[in-house]
Amino acid sequence: MSGKLHEECGVFGVSTHLDEAAGITYNGLLAMQHRGQEGAGIAVIKGNAILYHKNTGLVNEVFSKDVMEKMPKSNLAVGHVRYSTTGSNTIHNVQPFITEFLTGRLATVHNGNVINAKEIKHHLETCGLDFSATSDSEVISSLIAYKTVKEGSVEEGVVEAAKKLKGAFSLIVLSGTHKIVAIRDANGFRPLCIGKNEYGMAVASESCALDSCGFRLIRDIKPGEMVVIEDGKIIEERICLPKANEGICIFEYVYFARPDSVIDHLSVYEARHHMGRILAREHPVDADIVCGVPDSGLEAAEGYAAESGIKLASGFVKNRYIGRSFIFPTQTQRENAVKLKLNPLGFNIAGKKIVVVDDSIVRGTTSAKLIQNLRNAGAREVHMRISSPPFKHTCHFGTDIDREDNLIANRMSVEEIREQIGADTLGYISIGGLKEACKKCNMNFCTGCFTGDYNIEVGDYLKSDLES
Repeated sequence: MSGKLHEECGVFGVSTHLDEAAGITYNGLLAMQHRGQEGAGIAVIKGNAILYHKNTGLVNEVFSKDVMEKMPKSNLAVGHVRYSTTGSNTIHNVQPFITEFLTGRLATVHNGNVINAKEIKHHLETCGLDFSATSDSEVISSLIAYKTVKEGSVEEGVVEAAKKLKGAFSLIVLSGTHKIVAIRDANGFRPLCIGKNEYGMAVASESCALDSCGFRLIRDIKPGEMVVIEDGKIIEERICLPKANEGICIFEYVYFARPDSVIDHLSVYEARHHMGRILAREHPVDADIVCGVPDSGLEAAEGYAAESGIKLASGFVKNRYIGRSFIFPTQTQRENAVKLKLNPLGFNIAGKKIVVVDDSIVRGTTSAKLIQNLRNAGAREVHMRISSPPFKHTCHFGTDIDREDNLIANRMSVEEIREQIGADTLGYISIGGLKEACKKCNMNFCTGCFTGDYNIEVGDYLKSDLES
């Protein structure tokens, strides 16, 4: 298994006056490849039909030059990159989900995790609906279609479906009526933002995708808000879900999002830089250099160096052509994968006392290998600093923390973890410090994976008030 956590998905949608919606969406998905590397898909409108292509693999693998040349010319598209936290990694679970119903067709892309999906699926099956996948996203798409038939419009179908969903969902729905409907859950667990250019509008999980496609970030979609886009402009925007305890997943700022993104008014880069500064204040140490673990430890390392006055230096060279470590077929290869991906830069670290800044420690295996590799390269001391608090609890909203006993912080104290990974000292940022680093965000935070206190009651997730 990889030593990092993974977030479920990235979504993108565009309505433009150009006939290049598929290509724009492809570029948007490339910019969000970090959010999901197991599958990708794009759906477009052609006449009254929704046509699509999807498969397992990276974006450029799924959409080869030949595939892109065959994609229909269209001014409407939605797309998705997937990392599976619900459902196995098969083509059946790759999005978009295309759902046909009595009066039309729609394509749905979803980021998050709906915790009452099993209950909803059972209800829809009793109403005669069939399912071919095992993910909560297919259930959401089918529920939207079911409600659209009852309500008479896709907009109201999305609203009524969203009222029945419990958990995290940032959704973009492409309708056969040539509209894009975007909605964010009332808690705002996962990000969703809107951009504009002279040709139309786009919706994406992260603003970096809007930037990459030539759209200017306008704003974030508010928790509980629906936005309807038609012919390249917003035709409706309203808060349609009951007010809830707002709280974006704070790990978006620690690790998931790209540093050039802005989420809910806060620059991800600025947040990580401030995390490093606070780490330096909370856990100072005498050292020669500070180095960050690529990629999401780099900005926090800059902050640590700036606050402490210790020289910032490169400690690792990253091989950007190596995938996640669990793709290697044998345990020996998996163990060697850490050094294949991150090779210590001996010139900078030999004989030095080093502060190593990383975003998290999940199981501890990757950190132990990194530290051992640094010592093998001649490091005199290795002081580990982590820009998130210890992970102790399962995430129910789209992060692959499956079992709490897999988390090293559940089994060991900080001192025991330090000894286990082989560091000279170990310091985690405090929850208060992390919130302080992200204080410019205009929302509260979900910190359930650190504290066990979630923004919604998860103990009752099997219960449902779903009505026919």
